[in-house]
Amino acid sequence: MTTQGQNLKGKNIILGITGSIAAYKAAMLTRLLIKQGATVKIVMTPLAKEFITPVTMATLSQNTVLSDFFNYDDGDWNSHVELGLWADLFLLAPASANTMAKMAHGVCDNLLLTTYLSVRCPVMIAPAMDMDMYKHPATQDNIEILKSRGHSFVEPETGELASGLTGKGRMEEPERITGAVIEFLTSKKKLKGKRFLVTAGPTIEKIDPVRFIGNHSSGKMGYAIAESLASEGAQVDLISGPVQITTNNPNITIHPVESANEMHQEATTRFKMADGAIMAAAVSDYSVATPSEKKLKREQTGNITLELIPNKDIAAALGKQKKQNQILVGFALETDNELENATKKLQKKNLDCIILNSLKEPGAGFNVNTNKIIIINNKGEQKTFSLKEKKEVAADIVQYLVENY
Repeated sequence: MTTQGQNLKGKNIILGITGSIAAYKAAMLTRLLIKQGATVKIVMTPLAKEFITPVTMATLSQNTVLSDFFNYDDGDWNSHVELGLWADLFLLAPASANTMAKMAHGVCDNLLLTTYLSVRCPVMIAPAMDMDMYKHPATQDNIEILKSRGHSFVEPETGELASGLTGKGRMEEPERITGAVIEFLTSKKKLKGKRFLVTAGPTIEKIDPVRFIGNHSSGKMGYAIAESLASEGAQVDLISGPVQITTNNPNITIHPVESANEMHQEATTRFKMADGAIMAAAVSDYSVATPSEKKLKREQTGNITLELIPNKDIAAALGKQKKQNQILVGFALETDNELENATKKLQKKNLDCIILNSLKEPGAGFNVNTNKIIIINNKGEQKTFSLKEKKEVAADIVQYLVENY
């Protein structure tokens, strides 16, 4: 049962209803949300109207139900942009496999999906479908994509389904969904009001207009840390080298860079306004002294000797800049003498703690979804963690900072 009282007073919620037999539960869900003090606006897919009528939902929500881009009687445009700015939460219940697939891949062929692509608020999803559809690899892949964007899920129940089968896929009951909404919107965020700087991904150093020196960093660890910080209420400046991933978390601002020099400039400028920084990027230690302005031709050059010059040490620069009330966390990816080398970096760069991972550890390092870390603080204390998904590793790092600083 949900908590008594007006726990959602002043909160604006978009309730998205998709084409699922579980749409009938949206009526009770709407009543419970309003009873908790929320203002609810309903957006329905065209197929959802076959399962529950807009008249019912408009009566319960005390707001006009939106489904089409235009009102055909007067031509008024239903602005998905205004909806997206208005809401504190976009709740999809029920969320069908079809709608989640479109969300994952940016398809926006109805007002609900266009609204989804416009919202700046958190997104919560309560799936509903037959168990075979839910278990299908395509659906699970789409769920993982949506989770990677920071969206919350209210997991479906195991029970009797509309098909007559029994299995996982039944939408969670309205009382429990309402409870999840209350917890999400009212729980105390441990880093609310804090600003963090995170560096992520590789840097690249040009040899000529088409070639460069770089490394294999995917950026997954840095992006996961940014997401974890944001989930605890922090505003995050994510300084990112060239990667193939992104985030649409409203608490994260991405500042794209390419070279170590660009990352140094962004980091030293933005650290002044931050409460802390986590240096997860794999920064190139060297750059080419004189990059060619034109593409180097093999037949013209033969053997090439590149003069490499050291790049500025970004973590060390922030260590010199660090004030007493700021936290500075470094990363050490080592191949030998791991603890000794990490401790030297910790001390030399004036870090509060350093996160050590070793390329010797199976499942750790570049271009994998897992990592295994040891956190060493400036008192010489160590905390070792087991091999985990990078999202879980990020949560461990953020929790460590919350508990110790």
